[in-house]
Amino acid sequence: MSLCDPPWGADLPFTPLDLAFAQFLQEREPAGDSRHAWLAALASHQLGRGHACLDLGQLAADAAGLLAWDDAASAQIPRDLADAAPRLAWAQGASSPLVLVEDGAVRRLYLRRAWSAEQRILEQLSARLARRCPPPFRLAEQLDALFTSPVPAGLPDWQRVACEVAASHYFTVITGGPGTGKTTTVTRLLALLASDARARGSVLRAHLAAPTGKAASRLSQSIGKRLRELPLALQEGVPTQATTLHQLLNLRGTSRAAPTPQLATDLVIVDEASMVDLEMMARLLDAVPRNARLVLLGDKDQLASVEAGAVLAQLCERPQLAAQIVTLQYSHRFANDSGIGRWAQVVNAGDASQAAALWQQLPRWSSLGEAPMQRLAPARLPDAQFTAAVRAGWSAWREQLADLVARREACSDAEAIELLEAFAAFQVLGALRQGPWGTEQLNGLIARSLGFGRERWYAGRPVMVTHNDYTLKLMNGDVGLTLPREGGALRVAFLDAEGALRWVLPSRLEGVETVFAMTVHKSQGSEYGEVLLVLPDQASPVLTRELLYTGITRAMRRLTLLVPERKVLLEAVRRRVRRSGGLVDGPLGRSAQGPLTG
Repeated sequence: MSLCDPPWGADLPFTPLDLAFAQFLQEREPAGDSRHAWLAALASHQLGRGHACLDLGQLAADAAGLLAWDDAASAQIPRDLADAAPRLAWAQGASSPLVLVEDGAVRRLYLRRAWSAEQRILEQLSARLARRCPPPFRLAEQLDALFTSPVPAGLPDWQRVACEVAASHYFTVITGGPGTGKTTTVTRLLALLASDARARGSVLRAHLAAPTGKAASRLSQSIGKRLRELPLALQEGVPTQATTLHQLLNLRGTSRAAPTPQLATDLVIVDEASMVDLEMMARLLDAVPRNARLVLLGDKDQLASVEAGAVLAQLCERPQLAAQIVTLQYSHRFANDSGIGRWAQVVNAGDASQAAALWQQLPRWSSLGEAPMQRLAPARLPDAQFTAAVRAGWSAWREQLADLVARREACSDAEAIELLEAFAAFQVLGALRQGPWGTEQLNGLIARSLGFGRERWYAGRPVMVTHNDYTLKLMNGDVGLTLPREGGALRVAFLDAEGALRWVLPSRLEGVETVFAMTVHKSQGSEYGEVLLVLPDQASPVLTRELLYTGITRAMRRLTLLVPERKVLLEAVRRRVRRSGGLVDGPLGRSAQGPLTG
């Protein structure tokens, strides 16, 4: 019996792709056991939800929790489903579409593509750990010259430790929350290795990358800024220009199935590594020569990649990699006892009782905006307080825009840059994309509350690029602002990684969306002076502590939480993303060492 035949699948949360995959396998190699079609569909379903595999042990113990299905849907799953996996014909042979992994208590079912990516990551890491990386000349002296700021007595300088570890290994992870100094650390690492290369009579070949254009631009700007803080002698030969991972790995217009050419490089630094999915990480490790240093930067507590995998978080749990992982904990952006810092800690810890206490202590939103943390609790939208909060957040930007439009003059480059910066000082973030509290609805509400019409293009419309456009040199995540040019014609202004302005005809922008409000996922790699974080009035599987933590820590100075139902907030604090996969316990072949945390 096929899963697609009644009574299977009629009211189950499978996607058409899940059902088509199971049906395809059934047609190619019919199975007499209907549980096999269930297993195939569930493996596809989990991959679509971001899991590398279907965890058969968890499926048997808690199917509803693993799949995030309601009781009615979970009740339809055969109780002995996991027991049918060893006889699954579609998981037999070296080229089978499914791969069954059984090792003691571990029982996982993969789509072969995901299993192959995971194996490539483990194999590449094993090879890197087996190689000795020669440290730079006079490493201690160079570190002394680079790290001169005092640290509290009795505490190590964890930025220095991270730099030393990265200089001495072919693979390093530097993780930490916003403002903990990850970019500062790698800027000094670049300066150290560039100086060492000069001493050896060569030039450092280094590549900087990030998952999105916006994150790459921010990495370029941050490294450039931090580099200017160093003596001129240490700035020589240090690269500052970052690219997207797609550009670095030459994926433009090619299939991910194509072989990955190796980079001619000595050092690759990848920022926002929590956003890198399983297959992209496998391609990255394939591309970086084993005698070149690879440094991953990121916050392991942030949201994982949109595609399958939670690579950074899972690697940070591996004891065999502990010597290559350094955690920076002291935030230079906000103190741990500040409002935003306390909320980030409580949410990260999953402490719902503390979150409830903090919520009660928050002042209600005030149009004067004195408090760094505030709350809104409207029963529905549109709401007068929500409208007032949005208008107040963008008040400076609205004044500048209104003055420009009233003058009926062409917007200059300097004015466009000022308007882009003013707009980016405040951002509305949503947990969901659709629904009454989703960003699609919020964007319409905000546009109307700010006095914009219903036409598609208008002066002031902010847009986000939704896919890479190499012809226009625009990357997924780039944000532009629609402004009047000569004769009142509208153009969209974008800032590139070096701070230069480019104007684009609206008609040439096919993949863009209005971005007064964006999802928390889309905000990764960004930071804003003020953030209004909007939660829905009903619980959802995507509402997790990782999402809350990521949204909260996008704010640098002020955060307003819009929470229509307090229980939804507290349930999200309790819910943690645990993506299934073998990167935590797959074989690497090296003895465990003590972790480096600070």
